[in-house]
Amino acid sequence: MIKILSYILSSIFYILFLLLLVIFHPIQVICHKLFGYQAHKNSVDILNFFLMRVVVFLGVRIASLPKTNLPTDRPLIIISNHQGVYDIPSIVWIFRKHHPKFISKKELSKNIPSVSYNLRHSGAALIDRKNRAQAIPEIYKLGELIARNNYAASIFPEGTRSKTGIVKEFKAGGIEALLKAAPNALLVPFVIDGNYKLEEKGMFPLCLGAKVKYKVLDPIEPANYTAIELTQMVEALIKKELNQ
Repeated sequence: MIKILSYILSSIFYILFLLLLVIFHPIQVICHKLFGYQAHKNSVDILNFFLMRVVVFLGVRIASLPKTNLPTDRPLIIISNHQGVYDIPSIVWIFRKHHPKFISKKELSKNIPSVSYNLRHSGAALIDRKNRAQAIPEIYKLGELIARNNYAASIFPEGTRSKTGIVKEFKAGGIEALLKAAPNALLVPFVIDGNYKLEEKGMFPLCLGAKVKYKVLDPIEPANYTAIELTQMVEALIKKELNQ
């Protein structure tokens, strides 16, 4: 019975998820072309609020979303573990007043309703993960953007998502590039706990009844630390929060 229910609810979830992307794509285009950056950003925020909430159809229980009390007069670097595609809406919504920008593989900038358009027009760093010579300058450009506007950059130093929830080794290259361009950025560790459970048995059917938690840890001043030291520090803090 649970297996049948998971097929039904997963189908409903994917239909609603795709429908939201399709509906908000023209809304984004209109907001961006006619009303500019802020209107476009607002439309993306609202989209991600709904994308974050539509998981309730899978019986997902989201612990109360953390509120941030972070400065808006300096750039932020949000450093998070990565458990799946459903990590993104939470970061967009929770950190919305900080204008989070993402580092994304360039393949996602094409052919995905809403997602691709936002990546191309929001200031995201679109990288070739196999080409460091291309990736690092793109990340540096993102660092310049957040430094100039006091925005936030969101980075997953694991590189790829963890299918088991066990945190992989954090790599320092992206964080180092961001800090070179935005040396006064405040580092914000962000813990994601439970999103991996949705796809424990694959993308279809999705698993039901997962409990998901998000937590913003105390920010870290980067002065007097190397990028490698900061990366290791944040990795250790996130692992400790996840009891790993």
